[in-house]
Amino acid sequence: MAALRVVTGGDHWFSALALGVTFLKCLLIPTYHSTDFEVHRNWLAITHSLPVSQWYYEATSEWTLDYPPFFAWFEFVLSHVAKYFDQEMLNVRNLNYSSSRTLLFQRFSVIFTDALFVYAVHECCKCIDGKKASKEVTEKPKFILSVLLLWNFGLLIVDHIHFQYNGFLFGLMLLSIARLFQKRHLEGAFLFAVLLHFKHIYLYVAPAYGIYLLRSFCFTANKPDGSIRWNSFSFVRVTSLVLIVFLVSALSLGPFLALNQLPQIFSRLFPFKRGLCHAYWAPNFWALYNALDKVLSVIGLHDKWFGPAVPTHSPSLCDSLGNPHLHFDCHSGPRGFLRSVILCALSSFMFGWHVHEKAILLAILPMSLLSVGKAGDASIFLILTTTGHYSLFPLLFTTPELPIKILLMLSFTIYSVSSLKTLFRKEKPFFNWMETFYLLGLGPLEVCCELVFPFTSWKLKYPFLPLLLTSVYCAVGITYAWFKLYLSVLTDPPVYKTKKQ
Repeated sequence: MAALRVVTGGDHWFSALALGVTFLKCLLIPTYHSTDFEVHRNWLAITHSLPVSQWYYEATSEWTLDYPPFFAWFEFVLSHVAKYFDQEMLNVRNLNYSSSRTLLFQRFSVIFTDALFVYAVHECCKCIDGKKASKEVTEKPKFILSVLLLWNFGLLIVDHIHFQYNGFLFGLMLLSIARLFQKRHLEGAFLFAVLLHFKHIYLYVAPAYGIYLLRSFCFTANKPDGSIRWNSFSFVRVTSLVLIVFLVSALSLGPFLALNQLPQIFSRLFPFKRGLCHAYWAPNFWALYNALDKVLSVIGLHDKWFGPAVPTHSPSLCDSLGNPHLHFDCHSGPRGFLRSVILCALSSFMFGWHVHEKAILLAILPMSLLSVGKAGDASIFLILTTTGHYSLFPLLFTTPELPIKILLMLSFTIYSVSSLKTLFRKEKPFFNWMETFYLLGLGPLEVCCELVFPFTSWKLKYPFLPLLLTSVYCAVGITYAWFKLYLSVLTDPPVYKTKKQ
């Protein structure tokens, strides 16, 4: 309580929101957990019982350590607390080990580390424009943003039911964004560099960070039309950024460089042999491509469209498909940077190699910050969030969790629509008839996949069908949201800010 009071500085509503969601997380402790629970238990055992030189070679379990070194050290620190709960969980050969104390420790470790996420949300709220502030606390942009982030449905089910440690990682990301909004560029760069050495998926948005820092920090002045004043380039500033990246990377990779293990680490971090698509199709371009490919094969038109040769794809092809769609809007200051971060995340999700469905949160959470600023962004946010969140439903496939995920998503979606509608009450409706029809279609899709399909004869013959339908249907909505966001970046007039040297 005392810590929350310090963070919120008298904003009692923020404390209430944070404590409320923490209580909900505690209620979710007994729920289903995925194989990721065993993944992280195994990493606790590896980092606790083996020397550093064996961390990235240990392969007793199929769940080998495949995160960057900072996350390995994070598991190492946790393991020294875990030993006071249940020493047996730290035995590398105790595969699929589980106990009530292990469950409590791992669940509470996620809840405890979420404190960084709570702090980051509070810092982000300071960056929100208060022009639309209402007398009612619940109608203020800061209050709405706090709910959209702290109570985010996707983060709740992925971390506190399915089981992962995304909360504190997104906390680092949001905190780095907040620092750049506050013009504390070196802090923002440092936090993002640290984040990359915790989880390398954030490389998706690294181009936006690099270009923004170069444009807005290393060049110290603009012309009146917003273009760069080339003679304002600061070698001191660029050197300070390079030094930050170098020192963080040296701290992370240095010990393994001394052990001559960098090739082994990179082979774990970038396992391109896994293939283009994850077994659970992420709802992106490749889901649509695969579905079309399958349909054409079934009706006998595959060779007519694609030729007799089966198209092959590589990580470099995925990169080339994604890169042309990235647009860096750095002229508009931090807000333009935030748009660029979201576009990078969403474009990488759309065209990336072996993308996991949970990566959609990398676009949804930052988009929450834009949603309370403009009605157009709120509309895109609602389409992206509703579709992206529903695409996570197959993660929770057990019967007891069915009412939980439906109730949580309905509550979050209804609040998101109603609160943003109140905030932009003077603007035109968020959705046209086509968008409304599409979003309402998620209801019948859920009924078919969860209530009808299990009782049909197709369940044994086509067990993958509900997943396929969910991925393809959601891919349509996410692609549409990506296109609308990209179009808004191209068509919205830039806001130029002249910097004086």
